Amino acid sequence: MIPKELAKKIRYIQIYTSKTVNDVLAGEYQSAFKGSGMEFDEVREYQPGDEVRSIDWNVTARQGHPYVKRFHEERELTVMFMVDLSASGMFGTGTQTKSELAAELCALLSFSAVKSNDKVGLIMFTDRIERFIPPAKGVSHALRIIREVMGHTPEGRNTDIPAALDYLGKVIRKRCVVFMVSDFQGGDFAKSMRVLARRHDLIAVSVADRRELQLPDVGLLELEDAETGELVMVDTSSLAIRGEYGQMGTEEHAQLKSTFRSMGVDLLELMTGEDYARKLVQFFRHRALG
Repeated sequence: MIPKELAKKIRYIQIYTSKTVNDVLAGEYQSAFKGSGMEFDEVREYQPGDEVRSIDWNVTARQGHPYVKRFHEERELTVMFMVDLSASGMFGTGTQTKSELAAELCALLSFSAVKSNDKVGLIMFTDRIERFIPPAKGVSHALRIIREVMGHTPEGRNTDIPAALDYLGKVIRKRCVVFMVSDFQGGDFAKSMRVLARRHDLIAVSVADRRELQLPDVGLLELEDAETGELVMVDTSSLAIRGEYGQMGTEEHAQLKSTFRSMGVDLLELMTGEDYARKLVQFFRHRALG
């Protein structure tokens, strides 16, 4: 039985994301992701305007007049969500935590995939694999994925991105679109991601909160590392300390972008409290042009 409060949230997200898919993302998703190739459709008689290179010479020889092969794009895709559920995802200083943003994004993308008749699957991870849901089609399956992302209580607190990537490589053999949703605070993952990106269309979705880049001036503030539990007292009234904190956040952000660029992995950057649907549309349009 789903808790009443969770069911209410899921219903709200279903209504909101379905409307957004229809009103905002119509066509953008399909333009951004191509099918797996061209599939043979039929052989028919040659018509003026057909390309000469499409002529089926074997059938033409048997029939005594030209026939051409017709193909259509094999559109069906498999979309996998890899969602980081480590403790740092619980951070959020506004109306939304990073984990809530990740869940809403997965909902929006799930319904976009359903509308395009694509399969969707899910891997949730921390420092271990928390849950694997194999890819399938349909609204009920998309709702199951949303329930899992929103309602699952993780066993682990830390992050092991390389192990998660390795697991996906073992359970999903056919090429698919992979959305890796994380704050990417979990160590060195570049080698594992580079290997997976050769086999799959890998997209990194970075979820962050503005307070991770800039401290407010609120005097003494105790900060806790959500994954290690380490505590540190910071004097946020110090301009130097706030500047050093901001500089560190800026450098980490630049390093993250550089890492993905070097691997040829597309990066979608999202902030809690922002209009993620608008950012997603911009991202899709950029991919379609590329």
